[in-house]
Amino acid sequence: MHRLRWAVVDGWTITRRDLIHWARQPVQVVVGLLFPIMVVLMFGYLFGGGMSVPGGGNYREFLMPGMFAMTVLFGIEGTYTAIATDVSRGVTDRFRSMPMAGSAVVVGRSTADMLNAVLGLVVMVACGLLVGWRWHGTVGAALAGFGLLLLLRFALLWLGIYLGLLLRNPEAVVAMQILVWPVLFLSNALVSPETMPGWLGMVAEGNPLSATVSATRELFGNPGWEGDSWLRQHALAMALGWPVLLIGIFLPLSVRRYRRLDR
Repeated sequence: MHRLRWAVVDGWTITRRDLIHWARQPVQVVVGLLFPIMVVLMFGYLFGGGMSVPGGGNYREFLMPGMFAMTVLFGIEGTYTAIATDVSRGVTDRFRSMPMAGSAVVVGRSTADMLNAVLGLVVMVACGLLVGWRWHGTVGAALAGFGLLLLLRFALLWLGIYLGLLLRNPEAVVAMQILVWPVLFLSNALVSPETMPGWLGMVAEGNPLSATVSATRELFGNPGWEGDSWLRQHALAMALGWPVLLIGIFLPLSVRRYRRLDR
């Protein structure tokens, strides 16, 4: 019990450190929150008039679950940059030399990241409500939808932590920013896979992002696409399965990599 309390206190100390950094860099935080809003306005109003929703419905209601998932996906860049910067500057090594719980660095960072993800989702929900998005199911179903989004964020968080510990190069975030966009576009976040060539549509359906977007559209009662593939028919199971698989792979890898930093 004492060791658990020690780990919690040390983890919260690292979390506070990250939160203080954000408080001292408000411009960076505000820009990070405004960028998804800009994308919503661009796709919802500039391109939305040329988009058709399979089965009918408001495109902005179709779009917003995809934008929520986009906010979750883009957070991986901040996670990677923070971890890689600390490692490259020797901050992580100094933490490891202190009498603190070994898990404090990654637990603290993950907690701060999840708090940031919650803030980002709150801002996006407010933006969605302003542009006409609504959920049409029960409050419980809506909360389950947001829970799936945060679960995916938690899974991607450990991917970002692992890459930051592995590459140790903050400048490589540029390459990650380039790769994140194809993951977003090659999904059902913005358009239906039915509009894509057959093989490309199959790849889009298998995207973990697509599973979460499809499941949240169902839970929010928003329009979606009615595919007959196994992946589409079991979107909720896949929205749970993909994050669990990613966590099962990258959480142990991150812990192992953190322990081997000094080797």
